[in-house]
Amino acid sequence: MPVRPARPSDRSALSSLQSHLAEPSPSLLDASVASGDEGGAVPAGGVGTLLVSADGDGTADRPAGYLLAVDSDGEGHVAEVVVAPARRREGRASDLLTAYLRQRPPGTRVTVTVAPDNGAARSLYEAHGFEVAGRRRDFFESGDALVYERTV
Repeated sequence: MPVRPARPSDRSALSSLQSHLAEPSPSLLDASVASGDEGGAVPAGGVGTLLVSADGDGTADRPAGYLLAVDSDGEGHVAEVVVAPARRREGRASDLLTAYLRQRPPGTRVTVTVAPDNGAARSLYEAHGFEVAGRRRDFFESGDALVYERTV
């Protein structure tokens, strides 16, 4: 499944995908789409990285999932990963995470926060070498978060 940088023309599809998240951040997604160019690059001071898992050949295709990360000071934080319910269990989240990690320079620390009861997300990150580094009390509206991290 092709993974490509997001495009401004993806905005509607990305917003629709974001509605499947338990605790989305529409302002973060809007800022990322608005600050990216057609190549998906986000300028210095922008939000970070926005990649999509696309259906089709990667040119005129509709996003079936996305990964949104905040990049700063040589570190990355995966803020949102979502795949359309009908396209789950196809390896799309894994492909997105792999692509994101490959773009990071060696030595980059990458973190992600996950709800303790989100077994699917925890399995994804553990399969990619992330380890639990801590816990944040009341991080989500629904409760605590586990902080996973790894160094690329």
